[in-house]
Amino acid sequence: MAYIVPVIFLAVFIFAAVKKVKIYDEFSAGVKDAAKFTLSLIPCLAAIFMMCELFEASGLADRLTEFLSPAFAFLGIPKELAKLVLIKPFSGSGSLAYLNDIIQTYGADSYVARCACVCYGSSETVFYISAVYFAGLKQKKLAAPIAIVIVSTFLTTVLACLVCRVM
Repeated sequence: MAYIVPVIFLAVFIFAAVKKVKIYDEFSAGVKDAAKFTLSLIPCLAAIFMMCELFEASGLADRLTEFLSPAFAFLGIPKELAKLVLIKPFSGSGSLAYLNDIIQTYGADSYVARCACVCYGSSETVFYISAVYFAGLKQKKLAAPIAIVIVSTFLTTVLACLVCRVM
């Protein structure tokens, strides 16, 4: 496995040399495009980071957690995971902090910690990834893809807790 990246790099280099591609010029052009793309990401990422901080600092996260806990419990999601489930689509590092708290509070082998780990690992930071994927597009029709990903994330959370309960 340690040789895969060097072999791929060497194969691309040899292929480019055979095709008489100016490797350095193409690499420089790619870096130029990457720099433009990275700069276009900054406003989207800044908005997402600010939304995450406002969500937590305003107390909305706590209130929403309390409100949704009974519904989550009905679906088999432990109430201790409500905040993790709410934060994960917005912030990977914030949800990792909650995961760490859950593991320290309940122990690594507890049902709640196992559910939390599976839920954390089976979902993604939806809004961050959306900002990265859609930043380069001129038409940003994000509502449908984000809704689909959030629904699928929630369904995988329910399924993960069911699997953890059975195992």
